[in-house]
This record gives sequence, structure tokens and C-alpha cells, in this order.
Amino acid sequence: MTYIESGIIAIMQIVLLSGGSGKRLWPLSNDVRSKQFLKLLEDENGNSQSMLQRVFGQIKKAQPKAKITIASNSSQVDSIKSQLGENIATVLEPVRRDTFPAIALACSYLASEGIDRNETVIVLPCDPYTEVKFFETLTKLDEIISSGKADMALIGIKPQIPTSKYGYIVPSETRDGYFGVSRFVEKPTEEKAKVLISEGAFWNGGVFAFKLGYVLDILGETDYKQTLESYSTLEKISFDYKVVEKAKNIAVVPFEGKWTDLGTWRTLADEVTARSSGPVIKEDAENCFVINELNIPIIALGLKDVVITACHDGILVSDLTKSSNLKNVVEKLETARPMYEERRWGEYTVLEQNAYSLTKHLHLLPGKGISLQTHKYRSEIWVITAGEGKFTLDDEVTQVKAGDVLKIEKGQRHKIEAITDLHITEVQLGEKFDETDIQRLDM
Repeated sequence: MTYIESGIIAIMQIVLLSGGSGKRLWPLSNDVRSKQFLKLLEDENGNSQSMLQRVFGQIKKAQPKAKITIASNSSQVDSIKSQLGENIATVLEPVRRDTFPAIALACSYLASEGIDRNETVIVLPCDPYTEVKFFETLTKLDEIISSGKADMALIGIKPQIPTSKYGYIVPSETRDGYFGVSRFVEKPTEEKAKVLISEGAFWNGGVFAFKLGYVLDILGETDYKQTLESYSTLEKISFDYKVVEKAKNIAVVPFEGKWTDLGTWRTLADEVTARSSGPVIKEDAENCFVINELNIPIIALGLKDVVITACHDGILVSDLTKSSNLKNVVEKLETARPMYEERRWGEYTVLEQNAYSLTKHLHLLPGKGISLQTHKYRSEIWVITAGEGKFTLDDEVTQVKAGDVLKIEKGQRHKIEAITDLHITEVQLGEKFDETDIQRLDM
């Protein structure tokens, strides 16, 4: 919905929250490769897509005039840009806090971009599995907020089953196509959920609509730079507790349709068309979900209701019904660096690591390149295994192809750009092998 106030044309501002480590979908998900980036779904043409790409596409279809901003953190920005394009607006937390600081930072960013205080801001999670008509409901939220009928507007999903997975919104009086809110109940027991549903309660969809000025007044700060600098001092609290539950006039718009959180392997398996991917053979296997990102085969023989997932970060074999307990088990693991990362220029996989060296496989997409950079603690050897590219070492630029070996000493400036699909085996030698030993010179 677009409205005009004081000569200003106001456009719906949508903020997508992208964060979390997604430990419930280990080993594919981690702090860098969160669940919303996993390309396990299919679009209408049968191409693989991520949860983020699916939601982004549905919003653009339902609200083509809306402006979308992604609120995330620096470890995920490459995945966001790779999947949605370089031009997508991003607001990055300097440190991880909670949903109130993240939303407050996004609001101060919008204010710095000249967005009027009276414009509607709608915040959504980036990973619900739902229909396009869910995002059409945002028009009703915009109407409620822009007309001043409520300070805060939410979407309430009609429950399909009583569950303790979600928070609940208990409605009060019926209004013009929406309800007031009586109270909130956070993740009740299933027995309590049954009672709440009998009272007409909705699942809380985690969608918040408000005027930009409403949150800026709570934050007490409109300067984006200052908000960034003081971010670590902001209260670490959820937006629900800090803002929503303290609002005096709240509206909830009902949604009846398909909506779920693909937060476990079981719920994901229910929605994914392809029951296996990668080198997989299934024999006498019933309701088995197998994903293999390794280049060695997996054979699933005589199994039922099992998920098997294998990648460079680990291997999971679990009963589907038990997979919801995975997060508690994964937290017992020692924290290790991700072995796979998606970058703006392509992707890399760590093949081997020891005390003396680290070996990676890099895949650069045509026209993409690694930025000009230096390393303080390591030297590198690059072996071009496929494709062609343009390599810069200090002030010398050369064209490279399969079979070329490139040596980079500590402190040397270097970058590479792919002309065609470019594959490189990279061997790091030195004292330090993490991503902090990079000084980027042309970002």
C-alpha cells in the first residue's frame, strides 16, 4: 500500500531478519551457513533455491513496490549478496545481540536513508515456509498502521495442531478485518496449547508492523552511525519483550493457510520434493531423506524414517522423529571453523587442515573475483585446475589457465578474476590459517 502524507509518498519498508546458526540442521548449517541459505527447496521451474530466496521472491510477487532491507551480520553478508544480488540493502550487526537491537539498528538505518517517521516498517523472519498470499496480508498490516488504528500490527496464523514450538497470540475483540490482542503466551505445553486454541488463539508468526518513528522513539536514537558505535551497549532482549508486549494498542491480522518453520530435518523432509541428492543409492528404504555433499557414495539399505546428511563439516544419521533434539547434541561439539562457505565470488571447501598447512578448493563464477588482498602470517600456492582467469600479483597482471601454478609470498598484493568458471586448489603455508589474516585493499 502506498499513501501520501504532507506531500511525501510513503512506501512499505520491509526488513527481513537473517541470523542464527541453525544448529538444528547440522551438519549443513553453522554460524556462517545458516539454514536460510541452504538450497534444499525447488522453485516453480524445478531449480534449487534457499529459504531466503523463496521468501524474497514471494515478497516481490506479493508486494512489488515494497523496499526490502536485510538485517544480518558480517559473517552472512557474502551469502546474502551471492543469493539475492549485490544491490540488496543490508544492515549488519557489529556484534550479535537479539531481535530488539537488530530491528532498532535497521530502523536507524532507514531513518539515515531519509525514510519518513510515518512510513510503515514491517519486520519478518526470512525463513517461514508459506504461500504468496501470506505476504499479501502485509497490505492489511500497512493499512492498519498507516491509518493509525494500532501502534503495532502482527500476523496470527490459525494453528494446524497444538504444539509447543511456537508462541501464541490470544485475541480480544473483533475489529475491521482484524482482532485486538488480549495476551501473549510463549511456547506453552501441548496441553496448554489445546486450551489456547479452544480460546481462538493464533500462532505468533514473528511479523511486526509499526511506524518507523514508533521504534525510533523507544530507541531514543536516530543517528545510524551512533547506533552502530553504541550497539554493544544496547539491551540484549527480544523485540517481543522490549516493544510488542508493552504496546498499548496492538492488532493481529489472521492468516489461514500453509505456514511452518522448517527448523528441523523432520519438518524440512516433509516439504522437500527431492528425497535425496548427491551420490546416493537407496534400496528397500522407506521415508528416508538423504543429502550427500561429499564425492563418495552413501548407500541407505533397509532403513525407515531416517535422515542421513553428509558434508565436510560432519555426518548425521538420525531417526526423523528424534531430529528435533539435534541442537542439544551439536552444542556438545567443539567449535570448529566452517569447512564450506558461500562467497560473493563463488564458494570454497576446506579439503585438509593440519598444524602446518590448510588446503582449499575454490570455485569462482565467471566475471567474479577475489578482492585485492595481502596476508601477514601465511604464503599461498594456487594450482589452477580448470577454467581461465586474470591474476594480479603486486603490479603484474597475467592471464592464467588450467595447469598454471601461482606462488604468493607473505605480504604480496594479489587478486584473481574468473573469465570462465574457475577452479583453484589453494595450499596455505604458515602460522595462521583463519579468515582474519586477510587485509583487503580494494573493498
